[in-house]
Amino acid sequence: MATITASSKISDIKAYLDQHHVSYNSRAKKAELLALAQGKTPEEAAAAGKASTHKRSTKSGPIKNPEYDKALKALIAEFKPLKQVKYDDLATRLAQPFSLDEENIERMMEKVEDAGIAIVDEKGDPAPEVLRAKQNKPSKEELAAAEDTPAGIKINDPVRMYLKEIGRVSLLKGDEEIEIAKRIEAGDADAEIAKQELAEANLRLVVSIAKRYVGRGMQFLDLIQEGNMGLMKAVEKFDYQKGFKFSTYATWWIRQAITRAIADQARTIRIPVHMVETINKLIRIQRQLLQDLGREPLPEEIGAEMDLVPDKVREILKIAQEPVSLETPIGEEDDSHLGDFIEDNEAVSPADSAAYEMLREQLESVLDTLTDREENVLRLRFGLEDGRTRTLEEVGRVFGVTRERIRQIEAKALRKLRHPSRSKQLKDFMDE
Repeated sequence: MATITASSKISDIKAYLDQHHVSYNSRAKKAELLALAQGKTPEEAAAAGKASTHKRSTKSGPIKNPEYDKALKALIAEFKPLKQVKYDDLATRLAQPFSLDEENIERMMEKVEDAGIAIVDEKGDPAPEVLRAKQNKPSKEELAAAEDTPAGIKINDPVRMYLKEIGRVSLLKGDEEIEIAKRIEAGDADAEIAKQELAEANLRLVVSIAKRYVGRGMQFLDLIQEGNMGLMKAVEKFDYQKGFKFSTYATWWIRQAITRAIADQARTIRIPVHMVETINKLIRIQRQLLQDLGREPLPEEIGAEMDLVPDKVREILKIAQEPVSLETPIGEEDDSHLGDFIEDNEAVSPADSAAYEMLREQLESVLDTLTDREENVLRLRFGLEDGRTRTLEEVGRVFGVTRERIRQIEAKALRKLRHPSRSKQLKDFMDE
């Protein structure tokens, strides 16, 4: 059997333990089984399993610091009249001084955006939605690309092969990133190779970020691909002299690429990016009000939080609706479809269809009592053949006579149709 490693499947580890007659708990965690396979004692293996469980369950909560709250309020008050703030200001005034992790940076960004302040880069272009704290080494979340895939993401062979491939590339230390950035800045023949090295060393960061966007209308590999494009843009724009670690800077561009791709491609009917941001804000407020009120909030209540009139809120809610296929299965046995239960308002009812057919037959019978020329003139004038009515001049060209002559033929034919012997056959079809 192959050597057991951290990437081995649980079934392979158990088979290895069975082969070597090592006893284990069938409900043990992978970390505990792996420790037993590596020759650890049962006590050491149990401790490894507990440590793994604690590691997975530990999440950062909202930061509780009065100084941070004061700094955030001051920043919002300062930039709200300007309606925009550079992400460098957020990093230097909040993220770095208070050592915010990624979760708290997301919360901070949401509060800034909810205050109506757009986050832009140095050139005034819209910046990605999330900052990262300036750290000396990569976060654990960034490194957990292939091994720690969350529930809900189905890993198939192409994804597994890709994760295995990028896992072979070593991560870069801070001084190594600076050295590569200097090679890129030099612009010599080695610059392209340096860019590739920097990008390949951060592919796991893309996977770590892409995992959070699964279930929003795009496949996992497509999210990774879009994130990789953002990573390449970050490589081109990275400036090591600002003091940011590359992963801090790249996260902005990766998230921007993924969120823009979702806005452009995830929906059947594309919605502009600015409207997607408005919808996301509305959904956040709607969920918060649902928790506070214990019921679904009214458009008026949502509008009060967003400074919008209720009609605008209803319009946004309508835009946010997802199209539903008429072929959607309905029922426990999926033997019916949604389209079977939706009325077609433009469809002709059987009764009307029968009445139209009877009217057509009676009309044909009445027209047969006229001369051929009179019948053809009426058919052309009233569009009885193809549904297109024709002018006196057009009919005159067909018969090679003047439009006045056609008018006389039409008037004579209509007088004949008004005779009781003919009109009584059609009176029953007239709407009273």
